[in-house]
Amino acid sequence: MAVGEAVFPRMPVLDGLRLGTAEAAIKKPGRRDLVVIELPENTTVAGVFTRNAFCAAPVHVAREHLSRSAVRYLLINTGNANAGTGEQGMKDAEQCCAALASLAGCAGEAVLPFSTGVIGEPLPVARIEAALPSALESLDGSSEAWQRAGEGILTTDTRPKGATATCRIGGQTVTINGISKGSGMIQPNMATMLGFVATDAAIEPELLSSLLRETTQISFNSITVDSDTSTNDACLLMATGRSARVEAPEEVAAFRAALETVMVTLAQAVIRDAEGATKFVTLRVEQARTVQEARDVAFTVAHSPLVKTALYASDANWGRILAAVGRSPVDDFDVNAVTIDLGEVRLVEHGGRAADYTEEAGSREMAREDITIRILLGRGESAATVWTSDLSHEYVSINADYRS
Repeated sequence: MAVGEAVFPRMPVLDGLRLGTAEAAIKKPGRRDLVVIELPENTTVAGVFTRNAFCAAPVHVAREHLSRSAVRYLLINTGNANAGTGEQGMKDAEQCCAALASLAGCAGEAVLPFSTGVIGEPLPVARIEAALPSALESLDGSSEAWQRAGEGILTTDTRPKGATATCRIGGQTVTINGISKGSGMIQPNMATMLGFVATDAAIEPELLSSLLRETTQISFNSITVDSDTSTNDACLLMATGRSARVEAPEEVAAFRAALETVMVTLAQAVIRDAEGATKFVTLRVEQARTVQEARDVAFTVAHSPLVKTALYASDANWGRILAAVGRSPVDDFDVNAVTIDLGEVRLVEHGGRAADYTEEAGSREMAREDITIRILLGRGESAATVWTSDLSHEYVSINADYRS
């Protein structure tokens, strides 16, 4: 099941940007599984990609093309990751780029490929090539096209994920739209499984790249479902330049705030749609010596199978949280300085169970769909937030049957 209500937002049109979808029957017939995004000329593009050593062929190709050419098209397929496919996978990714370029009238290097799905299977290039004309014919800049594209990049997701925000720059309205996919194999090590964010602002490449890295760290790099980093993770930020130029510090600050809203919304949507999830969990660690220390503690708790199964059972077994905090990679840990809260309920203080804690109060907080665990380390002024989900029977079933 998916956690919480989610309605795909009404996306404003971004002048010159169009999205098209097609059914290529890559894994299963009768569903959108191929997406083409057309960018206007002179669009500035920044990207972050997985650090998995077995990164997929399209990741290699997309990084190479992005470093050498102006980007005009994104080509995204679901149902097949084209990962663990060796040299043939590289050739297949390049062939798909060349096929789209031939139809669109651009260089092959102007196409960035992205894939998601089953690892280790050959990419069905012929099916993709056959569906490309249909995808191009359907190119459209409407809100409906954004939603269709959001649907076309899903795998085990139950719903498309989109976000939009605006800000005022130099008297003009600047718009940011984004879509993402992901619900399992989620602990990004740079981005989410796939994320595509576009703005009509004009932003220089170096600044665009910096903004993407900064907001990725506090959004997609701050979520985890199952601690597995995908071979195909990628996130792009694209600036078409059709609206105001973002340059002055106050303009950058306003744009960054709007971008952070989009990125965090998309990242949280992944957790709310996590495979088999029944809980949306916010882990807030404060009073750490460094931000990295705070993140280490938060992720240690978020990755604990015992904590995650207790969350699923709505079992107020607070000792599991305490034990996870205690094994975090923190030097000179003073457990007497640590406090742990579950929602409004104090669980731990002075090295043990809080004096006012009751099982009834803890159980009431654990029964909620949205849960906040707040951990104060009592050793500094740094903080970090991580979002995660519980671990259910359904998660096991989904992944046991993934290739069926």
